[in-house]
Amino acid sequence: MIGLLQRVSMAHVDIGGDRVAEIGRGLLVLVGVEPQDGERQADRLLERLLGYRVFPDSEGRMNRSLRDIGGGLLLVPQFTLAADTQKGTRPGFSTAAPPEMGAQLFDYLCRQAAAGYEPVGFGQFGADMKVSLTNDGPVTFWLQV
Repeated sequence: MIGLLQRVSMAHVDIGGDRVAEIGRGLLVLVGVEPQDGERQADRLLERLLGYRVFPDSEGRMNRSLRDIGGGLLLVPQFTLAADTQKGTRPGFSTAAPPEMGAQLFDYLCRQAAAGYEPVGFGQFGADMKVSLTNDGPVTFWLQV
């Protein structure tokens, strides 16, 4: 499972002109699912997202986690993260999980996040989303579990 996390001062997701999720300071995480992923990988990714130290402490060093600052978590499905980009000029998607599996695991990740953390928001699997953010830093990390 892939999580492309971005430290943000704000982020939101709109679908069809309606705002479906919004956070202030926190993490926007684009989530990709690969065929070998399961609930164990989703649980591990969530654990890492909540505990990953990417926020500054009083000395400006990245020593504080999302939990430490009580920031927002915005999860957005993005199957293109698992694309095969090794050859040619067009990505291949045989390396991504099938849509049914991706939707199921993204839904599981969202349920787990909502059950154990707040504030949290979600994009919608398979929707044409407009994602807006203000990347803080910029700070962006690729986590793969």
